[in-house]
Amino acid sequence: MTVKQYLLDRIAKGTIHMALIDPDRQPAEEAGKIAKRMKDAGTDAVMIGGSTGVTSENLTDTAKAIKKYSGLPVIYFPGGPEAMSTEVDCILYMCMMNSTELRNVIGAQVYAAPYIKKLGIEPISMGYVIVEPGMKVGEVGKAKLVKRDDVKGAVAYGLAAEMYGMSLFYLEAGSGADKPVPPEMISAVKAAISIPLIVGGGIRTPEAAEAARKAGADAVVTGTLLEQCDDDEWLKAVVKAAKGLRWDTATTTRGRPTTRRYPPGRRCG
Repeated sequence: MTVKQYLLDRIAKGTIHMALIDPDRQPAEEAGKIAKRMKDAGTDAVMIGGSTGVTSENLTDTAKAIKKYSGLPVIYFPGGPEAMSTEVDCILYMCMMNSTELRNVIGAQVYAAPYIKKLGIEPISMGYVIVEPGMKVGEVGKAKLVKRDDVKGAVAYGLAAEMYGMSLFYLEAGSGADKPVPPEMISAVKAAISIPLIVGGGIRTPEAAEAARKAGADAVVTGTLLEQCDDDEWLKAVVKAAKGLRWDTATTTRGRPTTRRYPPGRRCG
């Protein structure tokens, strides 16, 4: 079974959760252990990627470790064509639709296409749009950010992605965003398109994950939270909320988990 079909089959049963791990943030062995924790929490797949610092070496090592510890599908979420690995199960062959730089819209994709074909990596086409605040990915991708109140603009991008024949559409607020994509925007885009809608960025609480799911997200992504949170019960609550399952944070530390490393002194929620 292809990874695309695996995702579609799961989405057909309800909203899924995907964990995002940046291979530049920790050693591969630790990334594998994070993936194991997320599998135990109920996540459906693991994405690997980052805006900067991803190399073929750390991508390969991280993919191997994730497979070793979790056995979950490993989806490459590329920041550019410079890094590639046959250890990933598929690659999100994505177009950053609101980038002001042609390289991010089509240039990098053209450059990478022959290598993807030669290596036999499964590509999944995806429209990718950065919403305010955008964070590092918006900066690096030179995106003309979609304003948080520009619902019509987001819908237009979603429709364009579907009309181009893309398999997925992703609304991204940016890793570490202080606010996730607005539910009103998610709902409007979901109502307009028939391809699966992925939502990520700024989702650190069960309430935020639940809001994205209820608004219509077919897949909810959390990334920065995995680096911050050492409370497995909190992670389980976020994943369950994303998937429409009953969740309870009563067993976390005073209802809010403490941070592990990033950033010092803050709480995960």
